[in-house]
Amino acid sequence: MIEIKNINKSFGDRKVVNDVSFVFETGKTNIVIGESGSGKTTILKVMVGLHAPDSGVVEYDGRPFTQQSEKEKQEVRKEIGMLFQGGALFDSLTVEQNVAFPLDMFTNMSQEEKNERVNYCLAKVKLEGRNKLFPAELSGGMKKRAALARAIANNPKYLFCDEPNSGLDPKTSLVIDALIKEITQDLGMTTVVITHDMNSVMEIGQKILFIYKGNNWWTGTNKEILTTDNEEILDFVYASEFLKQLKPRK
Repeated sequence: MIEIKNINKSFGDRKVVNDVSFVFETGKTNIVIGESGSGKTTILKVMVGLHAPDSGVVEYDGRPFTQQSEKEKQEVRKEIGMLFQGGALFDSLTVEQNVAFPLDMFTNMSQEEKNERVNYCLAKVKLEGRNKLFPAELSGGMKKRAALARAIANNPKYLFCDEPNSGLDPKTSLVIDALIKEITQDLGMTTVVITHDMNSVMEIGQKILFIYKGNNWWTGTNKEILTTDNEEILDFVYASEFLKQLKPRK
């Protein structure tokens, strides 16, 4: 479980995050949504320690991460897996070398143990037998799956996914969503997904935080989001001209 308590963050005179609190539950896909510039990415960066909050606390299973020493924070970071928006695979490394990278950095595993772990992670994301391929030889969806395999290689307790479906077609996006949900439940991780993709929200949004102008504006589930009377989130959900025709009328 990750809990953020009364997080505030400004850049100069601009208040970006305003007193946001939320609990990201273990074993669930916790989704943060909001318009561009709403503050959701800043919240992510505060949670992983890239930004220090002006006030407030981030706790990892009760550990006050934002108040810890740098050495203590490093120990928590070893328990974090990150799926970056563009995948961020190393072009000069094969798929198996990319997945093994965090194992090389943070563990004392033997080569045999690393190989076994890499193969396990590739199997989890349905990339068996693709070990020797380079990123340039992969499709967009395969790159995201390889990046997801790398994100879980070190058996993290916490998984952060930044726009995991960016640049993917709708069908491939559904595959990535299903994998994230399956891996979260199978491995018992606390997963945080930052997204604009309403398909992701509806498919895997077990717990949703909607940020509006830096504020915690609405929380709920993918079942509740279609029945809310919150006007701002309805405008977000039914943003396209096509979906506006389906928007509930008062």
